[in-house]
Amino acid sequence: MTKAQTSSLRLRDVLSILFIISIGVAFSIYVVQYPQDRIVERFISYSKIINAILQHLYIVAISSALALLTSVPLGIILTRPRFKKYSTKVLTVVNIGQTIPSLAIVALFVGFLGIGSKTAILALWIYSLLPILNNTLVGILSVEPSVIEAARGMGMPTKRILYKIELPLALPIIIAGIRTAVTINIGTAILAAFVGGGGLGDLIISGNNVSRWQILMLGATLPALMAILADIVFGVVERRTII
Repeated sequence: MTKAQTSSLRLRDVLSILFIISIGVAFSIYVVQYPQDRIVERFISYSKIINAILQHLYIVAISSALALLTSVPLGIILTRPRFKKYSTKVLTVVNIGQTIPSLAIVALFVGFLGIGSKTAILALWIYSLLPILNNTLVGILSVEPSVIEAARGMGMPTKRILYKIELPLALPIIIAGIRTAVTINIGTAILAAFVGGGGLGDLIISGNNVSRWQILMLGATLPALMAILADIVFGVVERRTII
């Protein structure tokens, strides 16, 4: 990729990010400044919107970080010769967790953890495991055996091969898995509101309860914009690792 193409790519990414942020800010200002009635005026304020966004980001960040800290090390272990035979079984178990409806997982863990953000974080953690784990396995296993053999022939120890060759070459694929997990998490985190976990789902529930489209649309639009924004940012990071 040429320098001109790289600069153009950066400008396009920056403009896309600014455009998405501006849509969210403009719509939030519109709802606060021009509420359809007194009910919306009483329900919506800048502080409530910011607080809901921060709660949403907290749930997504913690659950995604836990998934990253779980899936990447587990994926590395399952690519080692001694444990490679267990990879299919582990992926099957994780796949089963992925097939369970997210709302059912949230409801299931309410009995153990009670209401609050912890329950939502645990459910999102389970949902985030598969993309990162699967991409970690695919990324490391897709490294050319000849490259690894050449490193061994140079006397490089196994741990050094992992950190200096396998992980750097697998990094774009791993980041793609993280990108998928975070994007899914942002949308699924709306369910936290059903168990008292807060977030932008509160706006959707409130808007539905009082039948006010402005509140409902604000709660639905902001997570969608956040998901698109996260996808663009991780896409940039993914391309940078390839370059």
